[in-house]
Amino acid sequence: MKMLTTQLSGLMQRISSSEEENIEETARLLAQAAAREGTVFFATFGEMKSISINAQLAAEPFPSMQTWLPEIELTSTDRVWILTRSCYDEEALALAKKLSEECIPFGALAAEPEGHDNMLADLAYTYISTKLTKGLLPAEDGTRIVLPHALGGLFVYEAVKMKLNEMLIGE
Repeated sequence: MKMLTTQLSGLMQRISSSEEENIEETARLLAQAAAREGTVFFATFGEMKSISINAQLAAEPFPSMQTWLPEIELTSTDRVWILTRSCYDEEALALAKKLSEECIPFGALAAEPEGHDNMLADLAYTYISTKLTKGLLPAEDGTRIVLPHALGGLFVYEAVKMKLNEMLIGE
């Protein structure tokens, strides 16, 4: 238990120190919709759907937020935040390409860092990486276990929400 606590704390520290600017930029992007007549759509995939549920049902819901569904018609005042375990998720990439073609600004969150083969990061206006590309703990057979993508994503969500609230209150 102590090793898990230490590794989770390290994950949050790495995200906090390396993604602070990207978190602020994502909050700024989403605030564009929340402060006006737009809607902030969370497009969540896999276990990241837990973040969308939290954003809607938490004691402090995310301002102007709705869950994205494929049949929704987006407008220029809307913003989308794609949250996925991996930048290689085919559904997330298809949505990113569609949003890019339609000139709908969007942010993205995934495990992989920005790089030459990260199309999701290339397409997104803002990109946050959890850098969770291998398990946090060693298993007895030498492999790595414990991949808390949703927990890392929820940490980023709370950081973005905190920044967004600061921006909206400061208006």
